[in-house]
Amino acid sequence: MRSEREWHPIMAAVEDEPARWRMLDSLGKEYARIELRRVAGGGLRYKVEFRGELIGWATSLRVACEGAHRAFLRSHGPNVTSAAPTPEQLAERRKRGSVTL
Repeated sequence: MRSEREWHPIMAAVEDEPARWRMLDSLGKEYARIELRRVAGGGLRYKVEFRGELIGWATSLRVACEGAHRAFLRSHGPNVTSAAPTPEQLAERRKRGSVTL
């Protein structure tokens, strides 16, 4: 059973206006926005943006916060657009002796 005091990404959400949340990092900087919207058919969905880009729609605020936080965590790891070296680049650096593992 989970502890009542476990942290969840929803705790990083700040509701500045009704139905609009900002996700804040540990330094207080905004990294995502979530808005409750009415969609076709009259249903309600949470629009999730990460750094100004739409990353999806969610059926609950909890799920929206989890998605935004996953995007935030992924932004800290190596990916195609990051400056982190690829495995091939690391192998080449090892050959030249500029990287020790």
